[in-house]
Parts: sequence; C-alpha cells; structure tokens
Amino acid sequence: MILTVSEEDQNLFEAIKSGAQGYLLKKIEPQELFAMLKGVVQGDAPISRAMAAKILREFTHQARRAAPAPRPGADLSPREKEVLELVTQGKSNKEIAVALAIAENTVKNHLKNILEKLHLENRVQAATFALREGLVQRPPGKPS
Repeated sequence: MILTVSEEDQNLFEAIKSGAQGYLLKKIEPQELFAMLKGVVQGDAPISRAMAAKILREFTHQARRAAPAPRPGADLSPREKEVLELVTQGKSNKEIAVALAIAENTVKNHLKNILEKLHLENRVQAATFALREGLVQRPPGKPS
C-alpha cells in the first residue's frame, strides 16, 4: 500500500503496475487512515476517491483508444450498397436506374451520398474503394 503526497497520474499508475494494493494521500484524516488499514486486512483496496476517479478516467480513455474503428462504409444504406455494387461493375447511372427500377436522379443522389460518406471524389474512387475494402462482392471471373 502506498501512502504519498503525490497526486500525479503517472505515480499512481506506476504504483498500481508495481503491485500496490492501495494508494492513499498523506492528507487523509487519521481515523480514515485507520479505517482504510482495517479494510486492507479484510481484502479491501484502499484508494482515495480522487485517485479512484483518475483510474476510472484512464480505463475509459484506454477503452476508447482500443475500440475498433467502424468498418469503412458501415453507414451506407442497403440501397447505396446496391448502387455501389453496380458502379463497381462499370454500369452507367442510366443502367443502374433500370437495374434497380428507380429514377436516374435517384441514382445520382445515392452516388452523391456514397461519395460523401466515404469521403471520396468520384465513382472510380468509389468503385476502387468498394472492391479494396470488400464492401461489395467482386464479380465472378474478374481478377483481384
């Protein structure tokens, strides 16, 4: 158990990494210190509230860093994915409209949304990105 004046995050985390079972600041009141020491005998891990808050913030921060990045294109709608798949097949807006039984302007709107969501500039970039990232199935017989 560590009894210290240091409220530095680095010292707290190094103490825990080194096996400290508790971390108390010397400004603790004597009766509270005795209560914490009795708790140690019962298996408690005495940590001041301020230090516990720092530990929780660090775990939250690490969890955010470790969280997997969303898969590229995950926010595309099913219809946008259909349009994108037809784009990768080299279809024109008119051909896509016929294939999906929608207006050509609707195809244009879907393409605009796809480019915006994927942060791309044109349909060639969209097709390349979709194939590279596996957003669409590569047509059978086409080389990788």
